[in-house]
Amino acid sequence: MTTRSNSDDFRTLFLKDIPLLDVRAPVEFNKGAFPCATNIPLLDDEQRHVIGTRYKEQGQDAAIALGWQLATPAIQAQRIADWTRYVQQYPEGYLYCFRGGLRSNLSKKLIAEAGIDYPLITGGYKAMRRFLIDELDANSLALRQPESPLVLIAGRTGSGKTRLIQRIARSFDLEGFANHRGSAFGRQLKPQPAQIDFENTLSIAVLKLRDAHPHSPLFTEDEGHMIGSVTLPLELQATMQQAPLAVLETPLAERIDIALEEYVLSARPEYIQAYGEELGSEKFREQILGNLNRIRKRLGGDRHKALTAIFSAALNEFENTGNADSFRPGIEVLLSNYYDPMYDYQQSRRDGREIFRGNKDEIVAWAQHYTPT
Repeated sequence: MTTRSNSDDFRTLFLKDIPLLDVRAPVEFNKGAFPCATNIPLLDDEQRHVIGTRYKEQGQDAAIALGWQLATPAIQAQRIADWTRYVQQYPEGYLYCFRGGLRSNLSKKLIAEAGIDYPLITGGYKAMRRFLIDELDANSLALRQPESPLVLIAGRTGSGKTRLIQRIARSFDLEGFANHRGSAFGRQLKPQPAQIDFENTLSIAVLKLRDAHPHSPLFTEDEGHMIGSVTLPLELQATMQQAPLAVLETPLAERIDIALEEYVLSARPEYIQAYGEELGSEKFREQILGNLNRIRKRLGGDRHKALTAIFSAALNEFENTGNADSFRPGIEVLLSNYYDPMYDYQQSRRDGREIFRGNKDEIVAWAQHYTPT
């Protein structure tokens, strides 16, 4: 049996996407995990609760005794079989629980009894999570330095900023991590990640970029402090509030095309695939009209009523004929009369931060060679 040492080299673990076997209970995993982690728990949620109560009331020895009592031979055999399959698939991986203590050591012992050595993460989930929090804070501070700043891609709603970000090599996609397009209409069919999952994914992405390009600017989309239901970490927010801006210029007609493609033409088939034709069409309609209702106060009653009529008719035509052009007038009103005034106000408070302006191809070419002086 080949023996590997336990590890606390968190940087290497995340830079190399080392597979991680998480033996915490599902309820813990769902609150926060790492992109390369797989949850095969030692205890299920109910067992964790019962043993945790015993630990608080009678101490560790009593909790261990209860754990072995609950871990019947059949349960142990199933756990060992599941872990063995994982270890055989990912022999380079590591195992962890919350603090790298009782549960991970028990799991390691059971795996060892099957003839397999699998090392632990020292400090467990808590230590890795602490590393990622501290690392993102440190990298956020480093990205305030004038020689290697964070540059925000700014631009009006629908200008294609996310598409542009994906063309720039030294960039990270906040909306992609958040699974949300950032606007009132940005909610997607797939749920947003838990806040901790969002932060972990973001920290790892920035860690990798800073490791590969330690003295170069990085790029991301200009965002507010929240993207849907997730919140940007405070140090990153502070960096973004003073970051230089590269402004993407996109004609209104093209912005309407982009919005139509992203929010209608690409979105509806996802609902149909998930729910079937009839229910999918109904849920897609609820999504479009529900988004309008969420900004009703800001739109004003008359404008909200008019837009609801436009989008309701457009939905009917799209469902009956497949023609989505009737959405264009409503999209134009939203962009020109709702989103653009908000953007203009925000930009008026950012004097002196713009360092470049151009179309998508011009910004991609500029970003490739941009070196702060």
